[in-house]
Amino acid sequence: MSTTPEGPFLYDDEPTSPHTAAPRNRNGLLLGIMLATVVVGVAMVLLMPLVKGSPEERSNASVTVFYASLADGDLATATQLLCTAERDRLGDEDPAGDYAREGVPEITGSRETEVDGDTVRQVTVRWDDDSTATITVVAEDGPRICGIEG
Repeated sequence: MSTTPEGPFLYDDEPTSPHTAAPRNRNGLLLGIMLATVVVGVAMVLLMPLVKGSPEERSNASVTVFYASLADGDLATATQLLCTAERDRLGDEDPAGDYAREGVPEITGSRETEVDGDTVRQVTVRWDDDSTATITVVAEDGPRICGIEG
């Protein structure tokens, strides 16, 4: 028996191995792919505030949407913007009873502070009669309103 395959072949000579060259080293390509992945990941983390906004912008927007939804009578949206503790405390009550005043609220400032070991934002709101209130905003699956003082 012969070890040579019997023909007809596509070409005139016998079939040869397609892997005739010396193997190439691909370590540079693999390192380049891993380095590019790390660079893209770090860039995404650093650019996150540009996409989502700073914590101050996010907390101010949360308070603005909260009061706009109360003014429109959209209690579902207003309730979703409350933290879990406030939702549990209020139950089925309308949050406007605790949070709303006469007139249109205007955000005058915001600062970061620590309460019970947690970092929170306190947003200052001024009303038409020049009275002010401080809204506490916590990071709980996004900025959530979690109390009012004043």
